[in-house]
Amino acid sequence: MTSNHVVPAAPGAPQAAAGEHLLRDAGLRVTGVRLAVLRALDGHEHSTADDVVRTVRDDLGSVSVQAVYDCLHALTGAGLLRRMEPAGHPARYERRVGDNHHHVVCRGCGAVADVDCVVGEAPCLMPGDTHGFTLDLAEVTFWGLCPACATGPAPAR
Repeated sequence: MTSNHVVPAAPGAPQAAAGEHLLRDAGLRVTGVRLAVLRALDGHEHSTADDVVRTVRDDLGSVSVQAVYDCLHALTGAGLLRRMEPAGHPARYERRVGDNHHHVVCRGCGAVADVDCVVGEAPCLMPGDTHGFTLDLAEVTFWGLCPACATGPAPAR
């Protein structure tokens, strides 16, 4: 993966064509649900599966939870989405793929933001012993308090 894939959020023929090309280029069938999932995550990075289900239903009407989960799995497997799962929080999905970035998570409200890797190339961290593995990614999650939570009451631990 060498580029960031983004499908514009606004509905219409040019945006649909971009989503169709992404799916076809990844070897996936073009379906309405897959296009809706891509649109749901465009501009709404770090969404949970439940967030995506709600947005897709707003877009398409009736769609099963399983259909959305299947799409998230297929799109992640094809490299069109990235899945991250901060400890103690539900998995989140994002469209930013093809680069080496990490995440910061607020211990108070659970907000998630991207943090660019200072090295820039994957993997940006190397363990002392790889046990023979060929490494291609290091996932780092930084934890702290977002500005809103840092100025409010201390979170319960």
